[in-house]
Amino acid sequence: MVAYGEPQIVMFGTGNKKGYTLVQLIETSNITAHFVEESNDLYLDVFSCKPFYPIDVMDVVKTSFDPKYSDTKFMVRQAPHNRLK
Repeated sequence: MVAYGEPQIVMFGTGNKKGYTLVQLIETSNITAHFVEESNDLYLDVFSCKPFYPIDVMDVVKTSFDPKYSDTKFMVRQAPHNRLK
């Protein structure tokens, strides 16, 4: 995954969901994350039109953040074969 431009990182929100949100465009789509200050939770979405190994993302998260717990969902989305012309 190749970054396109600089990431945008903004602190916003209220209550127990206040925290930093990150958006990083990549050549094949985007990576978004929200870091909740109060609970130290991380919500991460890696969306790419190019195939990748989810274990690679999990390894980066483990190395970078050393989470106590994690829950992972991986979805494969297929573009429809009948594209509009």
